[in-house]
Amino acid sequence: MYIISKILPLFFLPLGLSLVLILSRRVYHSKWPILSAFTILWLFSLGIVKDGLWRQVEAPWKLVPVSSIGTADAIVVLSGGEIRLTGEPMRIDWYDPDRFLAGVELFKEGKAPLLLFTGEKNTGNLSTGQLYIQEAYKRGIPYKNMATTSIVRNTYDEAIAIKSLIGNSNYKKHKRVILITSGFHMHRAKKIFERQGFEITPYPVNFNRKDRRIGSIWQEPEQWIPKASNLSESSRAIRELIGRFYYRIW
Repeated sequence: MYIISKILPLFFLPLGLSLVLILSRRVYHSKWPILSAFTILWLFSLGIVKDGLWRQVEAPWKLVPVSSIGTADAIVVLSGGEIRLTGEPMRIDWYDPDRFLAGVELFKEGKAPLLLFTGEKNTGNLSTGQLYIQEAYKRGIPYKNMATTSIVRNTYDEAIAIKSLIGNSNYKKHKRVILITSGFHMHRAKKIFERQGFEITPYPVNFNRKDRRIGSIWQEPEQWIPKASNLSESSRAIRELIGRFYYRIW
């Protein structure tokens, strides 16, 4: 089921669907599959469409100040922002540390006595969670207040692993959790964790939608010019919508 959940959505993303349409021309012997494929690629390559998709996926979440977050039993940081060991000698290479930094900040503000990370597979012998613990310790958080799960592959695995981790620690009654993940992922993650009996306070970070305070997207001509980067971002947003359907948590 894990493999199916990763491969099947590819056929419903703009690029995969376009390739299916192009190949179908052999069956229908008409121009409509080619025209449809072109239209799909052009449409989802526009900035205006990409931004609209991200607004749909990230709603209703927004950045909130730390002061607005109440106390909880634990802070849970989901894997997703890459951190890996690379080079010789090995060193930390960061990509998108928002989730990690938010977890550290909330802990230092006294929002919870326990900081938990999920352990995504990484290069070398250390998981993402283990690297996060090392980095958090450098920032003054004691090892005794941190823990990480074993290797997890998706959000459902993360919820199960966190429940097991808390159940096997000295924090058996810690069900009030501040959940940290990206804005687009919060809708799905929150419901999956709630199904495991957690009481969730969401703390979304790392938003992809354009901040309209910068200016209206209608006033930017480049929003109407197809770009490969827009196609990639549109596909990410659609994949999240497919993931919600897969977990039946609309």
